[in-house]
Amino acid sequence: MLQTFDERNSDILVNINGDLIHRNEAGISPFDSVVQGGDGVWEGLRLYEGKIFKLEEHLNRLRGSAQALAFTDIPSNEELVNELRKTLEANNMHDGVHIRLTLTRGVKQTSGMDPRLNQSGNTLIVLAEFKSPVYNTDGLTLATSSIRRFSPDTMDPKIHHCNLIQSIMAKVEATAAGADDALMLDTHGFIAETNATHLFFVDDGEVYTSRTVACPEGITRQTVIDLCFANEIKMHIKDCSLAELYRADECFCTGTMGELAGVICVDGRTIGDGSIGPMTKQLTDLFQDLVASSGTPVTV
Repeated sequence: MLQTFDERNSDILVNINGDLIHRNEAGISPFDSVVQGGDGVWEGLRLYEGKIFKLEEHLNRLRGSAQALAFTDIPSNEELVNELRKTLEANNMHDGVHIRLTLTRGVKQTSGMDPRLNQSGNTLIVLAEFKSPVYNTDGLTLATSSIRRFSPDTMDPKIHHCNLIQSIMAKVEATAAGADDALMLDTHGFIAETNATHLFFVDDGEVYTSRTVACPEGITRQTVIDLCFANEIKMHIKDCSLAELYRADECFCTGTMGELAGVICVDGRTIGDGSIGPMTKQLTDLFQDLVASSGTPVTV
């Protein structure tokens, strides 16, 4: 699975600290904290017909992660929405758009790790691209990675930070194994998530997903959990093992970039009958209905 380039993005304008710059000219300082050490936080947002789904939840998570990293002068949600609107309007974007929102600790006076070297304020980057959900609808394959997700005693996964080297290394392994994405475990060997999404599986009509011990508090993940409870679908949040997944009837992953995507094979084991299952389809329909009926308007 490899994303393809959309020609509509050839001349997009990127918002860096309020300035709109052509993608070929946009850049940040080599002294910026995100370049020096991955010292930043980010969110992925999706625009549907002029509305961003779960916008407040995403912005609250961004600001909460920045607080956990001891950022100062964090932009308010109102300020962030203004920059989102400015970017989308400048690019004439109204639908089918994915937005990467990044906030870094900012530019350092000189190279070094010490946050006291940051005296210029944060760097805010709004990158909006025309991008449909990235996963194919025929079903994904996963391969378990040797790279383990951190637990809270090493690096709390509830901090949605920009240092994604764990995910990148896991993706390298998955690609080498011929799989679409990597399945990642926690330090106890339980399922955490994939390199880019949260994981759910279905057994005997009941839905299971991992606790957020070694994975972020996903917003699409929580949406699916809420949909299960609202529609009287039995939902279990627990430590889940690979054996439970291998013998499951269905499996799917969730995320803003790819919405809900069915998984048909894990580590060479066919999941269920090897096709997208009825529960996955039902929850996908419920998710799409919710997207169509909600969201925060940001474009006219």
